[in-house]
Amino acid sequence: MTQNAARTLPALPVAAIVATVLMWASSFVLIRYSAGELSPGPLALLRLLAGTVTLSALLLWVRRGNLHLPSRPALGLTALFGVIWFALYTVVFNLAGHYIDAGTIAMVVNLAPLMVGVGAVVFFKESFSSRLFAGMVVSLCGIGLITVAGSTGQLALAGLGIALLAAFLYAGGMLIQKLALRHTDPLTATWLACAAGTIALLPFLGATWDQLQTTSTPVILGAVYMGIGPTALGFWFWGYAMNHFPTGKVAACTLAVPAVVVVMSWLTLGEVPPLLGIIGGAVTLTGVAIAQLRRPARHVPQARPVR
Repeated sequence: MTQNAARTLPALPVAAIVATVLMWASSFVLIRYSAGELSPGPLALLRLLAGTVTLSALLLWVRRGNLHLPSRPALGLTALFGVIWFALYTVVFNLAGHYIDAGTIAMVVNLAPLMVGVGAVVFFKESFSSRLFAGMVVSLCGIGLITVAGSTGQLALAGLGIALLAAFLYAGGMLIQKLALRHTDPLTATWLACAAGTIALLPFLGATWDQLQTTSTPVILGAVYMGIGPTALGFWFWGYAMNHFPTGKVAACTLAVPAVVVVMSWLTLGEVPPLLGIIGGAVTLTGVAIAQLRRPARHVPQARPVR
């Protein structure tokens, strides 16, 4: 009985990762679809409002009305994580959708796991491995190919720069989230971060109201879905997975997102990145994968404790 429970336990974190990858992939397509009707700020505010409401309901349901706020340092970390990842990243992410296709955005943004590895070296004093260096070199070559594709007019170089900025914000948010999760649980951290991000975007409230008067129902529903799915459930599931697996392994799972985005974008929007951009994206993600590789630890038999 105990052995069966131990074998099935990882199924929930794995399912959380799969669901998050699918939901996050859909958000790349939806921001591209919404670009013609909603500007980046209002789209982000609608998304975070829906996310905050959903997370508040989830928190009340899971905690049965008993909310336990973390300490002040943890509150500061979650607020910072929310402003960087939920607010700034979401606005910049939406802005990229006004310039380049969803697949290319996904390939560039998914440099974030590599940036997380570099950030762990700089801020957490982890060792700078040869695999991380090799991954950086390969990924830079891939970004070079994507840039060449942009210089031919098939992609907008401004959009590539914006997508790179989104990747930096993504990585920064991920690193701070890991610190925040040392002091509180994933659901509480996600709720507080989403609320902080929403507050940071309140200056867009007037523009949001004005644009809603002319925005189509499908676009509004898409923004609400992104708040409920990719934001509320996605970040909650992501935090849950990070509490069960090493950060690098969880971050590496996002490498599947660009492939899913390209397929979704092709089926729904009829968009496919240029061939050179796809090749560059594949090279970039290969570099990220190299950087995330870990040598299997040697198994050292240990004496069983006497009980």
